[in-house]
Amino acid sequence: MVINWYRLIYMDPIKNPFSPGAGSPPPELVGRGPVLEQARVLLGRIRAGRPEKSLLLTGLRGVGKTVLLNEIQRLAAASDYRTIELEAHEGKRLGPLLAPSLRRMLYDLDRIAGAGDKVRRGLAVLRSFIGAIKVTVGDIDIGLDIEPEVGAADSGDIEIDLPNLFVAVAEAAVERGTAIALLIDEVQYFDSKELGALIMAMHKIQQRQLPMVLVGAGLPVLPGLAGESKSYAERLFSFPPIGALTDADAKKALKDPAASAGVHFEDEALAAIVSMTQGYPYFLQEWGYQAWNLAVSNPINAGVINAATTSVVRRLDENFFRVRFDRLTPGEKRFLRAMAELGAGPHRTGDIAATMNVQINSLGPVRAKLIKKGMIYSPAHGEMAFTVPLFDQFMRRVMPEFD
Repeated sequence: MVINWYRLIYMDPIKNPFSPGAGSPPPELVGRGPVLEQARVLLGRIRAGRPEKSLLLTGLRGVGKTVLLNEIQRLAAASDYRTIELEAHEGKRLGPLLAPSLRRMLYDLDRIAGAGDKVRRGLAVLRSFIGAIKVTVGDIDIGLDIEPEVGAADSGDIEIDLPNLFVAVAEAAVERGTAIALLIDEVQYFDSKELGALIMAMHKIQQRQLPMVLVGAGLPVLPGLAGESKSYAERLFSFPPIGALTDADAKKALKDPAASAGVHFEDEALAAIVSMTQGYPYFLQEWGYQAWNLAVSNPINAGVINAATTSVVRRLDENFFRVRFDRLTPGEKRFLRAMAELGAGPHRTGDIAATMNVQINSLGPVRAKLIKKGMIYSPAHGEMAFTVPLFDQFMRRVMPEFD
């Protein structure tokens, strides 16, 4: 047996530096300095008692919003914040999603020696909130052995109750000399009333200059949803757009992790990956991962990239794209296939209707369902675009013929 010692030394799959996966931290977090600096300033100003807008990150799938949320969580924890991390999803209401984490945090504060009335009041108000949820929602079972505070966060209207609950919790944090960072992924899945409640709660927190921040992430529809829910949202939040990396940053995201292990990419190989991925971080990790595993010599050349592409496309089709495709109805698939027929987009709704040979007003219901499922969004009036990069290519592969 011939042993490829070079591969054992340099290309060991166990040492592969690339990390494709939902929310997996990349080996090199490049091109995100400005938004991390914005988060650092937010955390520092709130900790110092100065007002600052909370953050709602927006971008397509695969741009690294979850990675950024995790990095901001680490920044907050390093600044002595108590952090709460949540992920919204279809079918889960805000109240039941939030209450268990607030319970754990308040109990942690209560265990600190000398915890006083504000912490205990926070628990009592949370108990009232949970009681109201049980009446209105009925899908929550959280034990909290404390008497509720009657008249506090117990109306059953989340737009009234959540601001009162947040104030009680933030006042408990003040009493213990700490601050709270609430980090929520996939914010667009909350309905209008729940999103409105979050906005109103953070508005009340800011008015009282309490040490609590909200850092959320969602699809590009999020600023519009927030504005429709509460007109003052744009004065309360910043909405940093998280997009694809520049060519230079995309190459750096590939070169630096490999170079740290003594492996290099030829310029032609880097250019090929950047072209195929369009600079989207998730896809960069996929191509880097497969290229590393296939390469048998240093530097990695364009031939390796071409060979890796077959494996990458198959993995994406079976996982990243397929999990979204399988949630679609036949009518929704046909709508998306018509969009794909027109190219990457965005596309005017009239052009989609013409491609499907239907009247434009007949597309309203299916379009609304696809927006709710997070498959498409409207970047401008009368236009539709995919929320998943490269999804047009997948649709043409999975449905080769369009009729």
